Amino acid sequence: MTRQEIAAYVLDSLKKAGADKAACWVSSEQKDEFNVEANKFTLMRTLFNDELILKVIKENKKGLTKINKLDKPSIDKAVEDCVSLASSALPEPAEDIAEKIDNKSFDQSIGGSDMDKLFSRTKEFLEQLKDEHPKIVLEGMATDFNSGKSVYLNSNGVEFNTNTEYYQIQTMFSARDGERSSSFNGYAARLDSLSKPVMDLDMHRALLSDSVQSLDPRMVEEKFTGKIIVTPACDDMIWQTIIGCFLSEMSLIDGTSRWKDALGTKVADSGLTFRASPLSPKIVAGERFTPDGYESKDADFIRNGTLKSFALSLYGSRKTGKPRALNSAAGNIEVEPGNTPLDEMIKGTDRGILLNRFSGGMPGPSGDISGVAKNSFLIENGKIAGALKETMVSFNIIDILQKIDISREISCNGISILPWCCFGGVTISGAQ
Repeated sequence: MTRQEIAAYVLDSLKKAGADKAACWVSSEQKDEFNVEANKFTLMRTLFNDELILKVIKENKKGLTKINKLDKPSIDKAVEDCVSLASSALPEPAEDIAEKIDNKSFDQSIGGSDMDKLFSRTKEFLEQLKDEHPKIVLEGMATDFNSGKSVYLNSNGVEFNTNTEYYQIQTMFSARDGERSSSFNGYAARLDSLSKPVMDLDMHRALLSDSVQSLDPRMVEEKFTGKIIVTPACDDMIWQTIIGCFLSEMSLIDGTSRWKDALGTKVADSGLTFRASPLSPKIVAGERFTPDGYESKDADFIRNGTLKSFALSLYGSRKTGKPRALNSAAGNIEVEPGNTPLDEMIKGTDRGILLNRFSGGMPGPSGDISGVAKNSFLIENGKIAGALKETMVSFNIIDILQKIDISREISCNGISILPWCCFGGVTISGAQ
């Protein structure tokens, strides 16, 4: 059966089994990949992945099943299991499926793969790496072409079809010189063409250079309060933390979010606009429909410092009584640039850290964060003063959002669109 026929068969089978409402998502994906380890090609392979996700609601009780086989016996078993899970679940009136809207097909194809060009770009990068950064050890690299087709149907008549293609580059590296070595770092990008050398992508060359400079780090000897300039490479530290702690379904349903009653109020510096932008032309293969069956749209979380929306699914919206998000907030984050050149931002920092990577746990409801700055640099008297050994940083994310300096420059890797952001009031001390 085709994906369309599978989806229709699943919906019909679920309804015949007693479902009040049902939805299914059928997808087939292929990845053609080159692998590199220790600066040498090690593997070329093609991976296939089929997936079927079924959701059923019966008497306000939900069943959810996922399988990776699309043959009829496996599908029939999945239907049976999904209905059985719903029958044994507890009632949850907030469960639902998307209402009928215009059906759409989304073509994000780029004309198919050019594996010869992908191989050439990968080989070119290895040669440039040897010439420009001989102390870099490429611990792992994957360059691949991804293609996929999917169909979403639900019993209200919603139907979405997608055709998606993109290239993806991922590297993991460290610098070594005799007995000395740096902490590992990495880079990832999603591309719709191979027009640029891999070395020239976004922040790639800069991060490699930073690793080499990190072979001679210094220790922060004392504790002090200063600033951190968070680079786009450290995107998870601030922006994913905001989503997870204050905007997410779990934090709002549990009532732990400090912003649960803050919609429409000022929560950050008026210079901050933060959104999910899956439709941006700078984002490659962005989300086109949500897992609960709605067409995805760009949406502000914070605009000019004011909280505009949460990251709630249909279930989360019905459970909390707050508006549903216009996308799944699963990625494709964007922060609008400011007016400060990065050089001026650094010059305006008496003492602080240029932060490339952060290792720390998710903060609690208070917003307190503590962890280790890695692959980072000390700033003193407005100048980069050298690489740092692993250094502790701690702050309250609610507090530091109140005053932000945002760079004019942005970094875009096809996955996110981010500037450099400077935050004050951060406690900095040498890691023990």
